[in-house]
Amino acid sequence: MKVILFGASGMVGQGVLRECLLDDGVESVLAVGRSAGAGASGKLQELVIPDLAHIGDHGAALQGYDACFFCLGVSSAGMSEARYTELTYDLTLAIAKTLAARNPGMTLTYVSGAGTDSSEQGSSMWARVKGRTENALLRLPIKAAFMFRPGVIQPLHGVRSKTRSYQLFYTLAAPLLPLARRLFPRHITTTEQMGRAMIKLARQGGPKQVLEAADINAM
Repeated sequence: MKVILFGASGMVGQGVLRECLLDDGVESVLAVGRSAGAGASGKLQELVIPDLAHIGDHGAALQGYDACFFCLGVSSAGMSEARYTELTYDLTLAIAKTLAARNPGMTLTYVSGAGTDSSEQGSSMWARVKGRTENALLRLPIKAAFMFRPGVIQPLHGVRSKTRSYQLFYTLAAPLLPLARRLFPRHITTTEQMGRAMIKLARQGGPKQVLEAADINAM
């Protein structure tokens, strides 16, 4: 299986990349981002595109992939709906449509979030935009698409969040998260489980297209 990964420098992306590199069934990984940093070596290659809105200019390098793991995202905090839509919906669809045109047999997994609004009509701005993005991705003419809606994600194996406030939370909560996972298994997952679930879905599919934390853990 050949994988293309977006967001390899983020917390979830780091975890997914780790699992891809450890999995003998993953032949190669192409990490696409605005800057280098994933550390290309062995079966990992990097493609640097400073403006991802122009990803179509790199079509030849994006062909021949079996799976896309889309872990790229931004926080909506302090952001207008128009700007959040541009970075979340517009950019994601521009990338996904480019990939779909060149890899119709591809499986795409998109990291969304718990509370995403599939109706696109709710009061929460970020949830509406995420819901609109999910719905559009599910309509793509590709083999399969899966939406991940994790709640709390525990970073493992040295994975760290690039967002300072998030990393502070994970640092302070680290002693409690293993217990919280046992007490609330339906609401907490890990970066390792996220990566393993994505690989398994790409390899053999799954019974549902929208997966909450409990579904991710079950996979």
